[in-house]
Amino acid sequence: MKSKLTLTVEEKLIERAKRHARERGTSVSDLVEKYFSLLEGEVALETKSKQGENSAFTRSLRGVAAGSELDESDYRRHLEEKHQ
Repeated sequence: MKSKLTLTVEEKLIERAKRHARERGTSVSDLVEKYFSLLEGEVALETKSKQGENSAFTRSLRGVAAGSELDESDYRRHLEEKHQ
């Protein structure tokens, strides 16, 4: 069941939200609903993380860089090249 929610938000932000929703073919209500759902998921992830559990994605990355001979200087060089 859906219920109505009234928010007080800066006018400029409302216009930006409406434009964003229109560009994506959705409504501001749907955007807010999805945002709250994402927040709920983040809270669940934070709770799991605090309990020492890792997501499947994080577990899949375990050991990827094992045996790598890259060090911090390689990383810095990469960043310098990337941002030139």
